Amino acid sequence: MTVRGSLQLPKSSARRPARFCKKFLSAMALFLLPVAWFSYRGVLNYFTQPQAILVLGGAPERENFAAHFARQHPDLPIWISSGSNIEYTEDVFSKAGISFNRLHLDRTAVDTVTNFTTLVDELKSKGITSVYLVTSDTHMGRASLVGEIVFGSRGILLKPVSVPSRHQSEPWQKTARDGARALLWVATGHTGSTLSRHFGGR
Repeated sequence: MTVRGSLQLPKSSARRPARFCKKFLSAMALFLLPVAWFSYRGVLNYFTQPQAILVLGGAPERENFAAHFARQHPDLPIWISSGSNIEYTEDVFSKAGISFNRLHLDRTAVDTVTNFTTLVDELKSKGITSVYLVTSDTHMGRASLVGEIVFGSRGILLKPVSVPSRHQSEPWQKTARDGARALLWVATGHTGSTLSRHFGGR
């Protein structure tokens, strides 16, 4: 019996494993790159001493906590981004014995993303490469993600300091939305503030 030809797969079938491998590797790269980035920054953060305190506005207890925290770190300047009214803030820190010379009150930000975008270049210009980030525990997840993207783009590290609160946990949609806005800012310089109208604003 004579075998006239060998069995050959159609070219389209032969290409499928190669295409699958490329898609798989691309998906793995998209997953591993952020993991590697945050792991790298986590290691740096462990060995780096913060040079300033950044307090995000939105709840008076954050400033009350920050005033006592600042007493434990007497050499660090304090930035408060869109916090309570100035009179209240000054009263809180005055009662805690904190000199006003250490305070930097910035009222520019209107939401979590702009808490970071309005200050990152000012901090960078002052040579600050690491900050304590003070905000409510329920807000810290979203704030940390945005901060890692915005501050990370300028080489500034964050060390979270959570303030206990009784508020409910934030919905994941807010974190996803603001993470996308932070990436948009890094890429284009725009914060996509119109997106903050969805899922409850700030």
